[in-house]
Amino acid sequence: MAHSHACTGLAAGAATLPLAPVHGPVATAAWVAAWGGAALLPDFDQGGISWKRALPRPTGSTVAQMWGPLTTTAASLVGRLAGGHRWGTHDPLLAPVLFGALAWAAALHPVSSLAVLALVTGAALRGCHFVIPGRVETTVVGNLVLSFALAWWVLERHPAGVPWLPWAVAGGVLVHVAGDWLTVGGVPRPLAVPLALLGGRRRRTALGLFRTGARVEHAVAAVAVALTAVLLARWLLAPLL
Repeated sequence: MAHSHACTGLAAGAATLPLAPVHGPVATAAWVAAWGGAALLPDFDQGGISWKRALPRPTGSTVAQMWGPLTTTAASLVGRLAGGHRWGTHDPLLAPVLFGALAWAAALHPVSSLAVLALVTGAALRGCHFVIPGRVETTVVGNLVLSFALAWWVLERHPAGVPWLPWAVAGGVLVHVAGDWLTVGGVPRPLAVPLALLGGRRRRTALGLFRTGARVEHAVAAVAVALTAVLLARWLLAPLL
C-alpha cells in the first residue's frame, strides 16, 4: 500500500542519515522526505482516466492520482512502457538505476530539480497523509502548491542545488521494490525485463510473507513511522546535546 511504501522509505532515509551527503536541518529533512516520496515512484506504472457520465476521473495508484491529469497521464505512459504493473518499474536492478539516472539528469538544472524534488515531496505528503492534520495534502491543488512551495524553499536555501537527490530517489525506489518482494505478488527477477524483451519468459520472485494490505503491513508502517521520528529527532538534536 502507498502509506507502507512511504513510511518504510522515510525510515530508510532516516536510517541512512549518518552516510547522507547533506548538512543542516533543511537538507536533512529533505533527504528523508525524498526517500519517502521516491518509495512511491515505481507505482507510476498504474494510472489512467476513466469516464463517469460526462466527467473524466483519474484512476490508478496514489502517486498517479496525486496531481490529477498531470500525473495520471504520465503514469499511463509509464505503465505502457514498463509493460504493466509490477514489471519494468519494479525490476530490482534496473528500476533504482533508471530512476536514479533520471533524477541525476534533473538535478543538473534548477527547474527540473525543482520539479523532481516537488514530485517526491508531494508523494511523501500524499503517502503519509494519515499522520498529517487536515486534508489539504490529499487534494490535487493543495498537494501541488504545498510540494512546489516546499521544494522551492529547500532549493532557495541551497543555491548549489541538490546533488544528493539521485541517491535518495534510487534508495527510495529500492525500498519500494524490496517491500513488494515481501508480498505474495512479488516483483520481476533481476534483469527479467530486458530478457523478456528478447523473447524470454516473464519470471517473478517473491518471499511471500503476506498479501498486500494485510494487518502485518499496517504494523510495519506504524513501526516505520515511529522509527523515522526517533532517528530524525536524534539526528537533528545531536548538535544541541
